[in-house]
Amino acid sequence: MPTKDADGSAVWGTREWLQTTFGAAASALRAEPRHFTFRYRSAQHFLDIFRAYYGPMLKAFEMLEEAGGKALARDIIDLVGCVNTSNDETMVVPSEYLEVVITKR
Repeated sequence: MPTKDADGSAVWGTREWLQTTFGAAASALRAEPRHFTFRYRSAQHFLDIFRAYYGPMLKAFEMLEEAGGKALARDIIDLVGCVNTSNDETMVVPSEYLEVVITKR
């Protein structure tokens, strides 16, 4: 079974961790890289949606005072600018995730 530790989520997407954690109880374990492209009207639109509906970002902004929230928003917009592949005001950001399917014995 998965363990709970403070920084465990950083390794959850590795095949080694999956095999170590679930391998003994699995008859099959498949991990395939997949691609997803985030598309929003703008970097600000992305920020607005994630700030309102994505739990970790919502909580981060709730914990900050006004000045900290403004600084975080600027940092996120700047980061999006570094990875945005659109050639206009829209936001197009390719990303990768690991799709995992585990079949129990």
